[in-house]
Amino acid sequence: MPANLTPEAQAKLAKYSEAKTLEEKIRALEEFLSAAPKHKGAENLLLWARRRLAELREELEEQRRKKRGGGGPRIFVEKEGAAQVAVIGPPNSGKSLLVHRLTGARTMVADYPFSTRLPVPGMLPYRDIKFQLVDTPPLSPSAPQYIPRVAGIARNADAVVLVVSLDEDPLSQYRMIRDLLAEHGVYIEKPRGTVRVEKGGEHGVQVLGTGRILDATVKDVERLLARYRVYRAKVYVEGEVTLEDVEMALLRSSVYRPTVVLANKADLPGAGERYRRLYEYLSRRREKGVWLLPVSARTGLNLDKLGEVLFRRLGIIRVYTKKPNAEPSRTPVVLPKGATVRDLAEHIHSDMVEYFQYAKIWGPSAKYPGERVGLDHVLEDGDVVEIHSKR
Repeated sequence: MPANLTPEAQAKLAKYSEAKTLEEKIRALEEFLSAAPKHKGAENLLLWARRRLAELREELEEQRRKKRGGGGPRIFVEKEGAAQVAVIGPPNSGKSLLVHRLTGARTMVADYPFSTRLPVPGMLPYRDIKFQLVDTPPLSPSAPQYIPRVAGIARNADAVVLVVSLDEDPLSQYRMIRDLLAEHGVYIEKPRGTVRVEKGGEHGVQVLGTGRILDATVKDVERLLARYRVYRAKVYVEGEVTLEDVEMALLRSSVYRPTVVLANKADLPGAGERYRRLYEYLSRRREKGVWLLPVSARTGLNLDKLGEVLFRRLGIIRVYTKKPNAEPSRTPVVLPKGATVRDLAEHIHSDMVEYFQYAKIWGPSAKYPGERVGLDHVLEDGDVVEIHSKR
């Protein structure tokens, strides 16, 4: 087994994986940490357990706050708009001023670190839709109490805007934020591979997907899961992973969030050279899927481009519905790029597909205005769709 745990420590982790409530999970992790060996082979697992314990305690406090009737500070933000975007950065990167300039939200803007302690949402308008930007507490190893909170916000969001400051080395800032989030299971760079474990099923342990496990066989996976008292499961593998990746996927879910890096304070002297180094680094890692935009919260440089960048980075389209002999709706339906008429119909109502007859299309995907199409027709951004049904 990757972590080489004692039977007692293994039993405590199995108890965690079986736990249903936050209190049970917290208690199981506390027991695991007290029983786990402190040798080098278990370092990664112990690090994960401590961080996960902090996250769970934060979630429990939020849950208790809601039960008390909403008193006290809010830690998480309900989603609004076309997408929720977590705005993350180190202290004094200027992210709070950026969110204020972009959305008008009353963020805490100050010239001292850690002025932002709770998430502050604001809405960024873009072509009939709005993106919800959430300003977050700064991320830094010197303030570990904020890290689980910010990672939780990023995990819940649809995308991440990472703000680095060009008055210092932006590359070290980027790496620090990337690594802190990854330690909590949130990836802003496309990982080499991913694992998802679904417990249950009828055929023992199955390894599925198009990827491969580099250092283990299906039998090894079966033995690993058995130590967690999991005897039936579907293990979905994409890309290249290790047996340790399978173990961590069993204990926690990891997520990838598309990311745009805003290199702030581009108006300062010397910013150009520092930006160039960051640009060259990210260009060499283009396959990791991180986008970069130089901005200035002070002068407004490129702030008008963020809406378009987020729209493209998220890979979404706007589709306008209309009723027969009526004008198209002013508020579009937001769908992922590649969505079909079927996806639109299901979004409108669950019965729409069952009673579907045909749709009429005006816009980029139509061969001619008012073209009749079926459920499999692929929509494009800006399409107007009129759905006809049997009822």
